[in-house]
Amino acid sequence: MITVDYLIEETLKKKNPSVIGLDPDISRIPDCFKQNIFDQNPLQATATVIEQWNRNIIDSIYDLVPAVKPQIAFYEKYGSYGIHALENTIQYAKEKGLLVIEDAKRNDIGNTAWAYAQAHLGKVETITEEKYSSVSVDFLTVSPFLGSEGLIPFIQICKSNGKGIFILVKTSNLGAQEIQSALTAKGLTVSEYLASYIAGQADTSLGKYGYSAIGAVVGATYPNENSALRKIMPKSYFLVPGYGAQGGTEQDVMTCFNSDGLGALINSSREILFSHTTDIEQKNISKTDYCNRVREATKYMQEKIYFALKNTCPNMLY
Repeated sequence: MITVDYLIEETLKKKNPSVIGLDPDISRIPDCFKQNIFDQNPLQATATVIEQWNRNIIDSIYDLVPAVKPQIAFYEKYGSYGIHALENTIQYAKEKGLLVIEDAKRNDIGNTAWAYAQAHLGKVETITEEKYSSVSVDFLTVSPFLGSEGLIPFIQICKSNGKGIFILVKTSNLGAQEIQSALTAKGLTVSEYLASYIAGQADTSLGKYGYSAIGAVVGATYPNENSALRKIMPKSYFLVPGYGAQGGTEQDVMTCFNSDGLGALINSSREILFSHTTDIEQKNISKTDYCNRVREATKYMQEKIYFALKNTCPNMLY
């Protein structure tokens, strides 16, 4: 089964088109996760805390959501220890039946683009004749700045391995307007031009539900623009950051969905992971209470989005 079809089936089963970001901020992780690991060097100890924290979060939500989204920067900052924690987190999430979206925003040209695509979505050459998966996630975020020369390797690896990508089109940060809203020679904004390119690629790679895994990152904070982008890319899945802590609401993200209630994954990280708001809570909360909070916050997000979908999408499938 190709990745986008599995994503849709998990969404239908769990009635939840949302994804939880695994973005560890060691300064905000509760103290209960930081005990009995100081026989290691500080970088290794921090990575150990992050991995265990991730496992506890996954244990709390794996039956509620279809996917998790680790942002690689929060792991790379701890060097090889952090990358090892990320690899273990990816493996554990998959063991729990979750899809993994790696937020790495990779891109380059030529052999370098192929190397990125093989590392994250395919298989790599080894000293033997066999090829092996290394990182091997289900979806990867990709930057389009280098043009089709930098995107084609990722698209082709997706098609040959049944994986998916989300190409940056309209991101949720305020500064995105400086480039993404600029007009091209054809009179389209940069975002609209990228959307047209993605739509053409999506048509060549559709799953059994009529959706493509050649998707787009479209931020929750621009609902009007997202409505136009959805019309340009009717068959592409959207990864939608900016919900919750960045100001996006359940009503804002409705323009990212099609009338069947599919086509978008809504991401939340900080609002789910760091609902404890005071230093006293961070110091005194137990693992059980923390995990219960994460689970309840995830359920609350699901309920709000699902209610909005049922009142917005006339052909809702779930």
